[in-house]
Amino acid sequence: MERIIKSMEPKYLIPTLDLVEEVFTQSQDPAEGKLVRRLVEEIRAKQYYLPELELLMANQEDEPIGYAMFSRFHLEGRYETELLILTPVAVKTEFQRQHISKDLLEYGFERAKALGYQAVLVEGDPKNYNPRGFVTSADFGIVAGPAIRLPHVNCLMVKELSPGALSHITGTVDYSFYDTLCE
Repeated sequence: MERIIKSMEPKYLIPTLDLVEEVFTQSQDPAEGKLVRRLVEEIRAKQYYLPELELLMANQEDEPIGYAMFSRFHLEGRYETELLILTPVAVKTEFQRQHISKDLLEYGFERAKALGYQAVLVEGDPKNYNPRGFVTSADFGIVAGPAIRLPHVNCLMVKELSPGALSHITGTVDYSFYDTLCE
């Protein structure tokens, strides 16, 4: 089966929203599906949005089967030209465990590095992200703010795109500039 990784194009805006909502509804519940869909819409509307780093994998029928969004992020108003956040990542249920998210993430890391970004932050299950080179962000002085309820400190992770990139990036993670995450 032919699969192609692409950056966002207008024709994929709605199909990728549908994909994200469907995947998070199936894996968690309808409320989470709607929340993640609204988050993608909100990120697209903000100054941190990078259409060249909103990635999808399409099948031979040109339908999105995988999705990953990298957007600029800041810590306490700093590093927004160096730091990205990865959220969300979604793969259609019937295509999971076929390295689609791995391929999207590796492609995204290369694109981000070429664009001059130094590191990527993600919140999630370490078993999903440690194999991609993510490590606990607190080990680098990047910690969750008081409003962020993590199941464990290891669930907030960071990946250097260049060796030593995190030597000067520290601070508190705060999602308050995203209304969707503060509801």
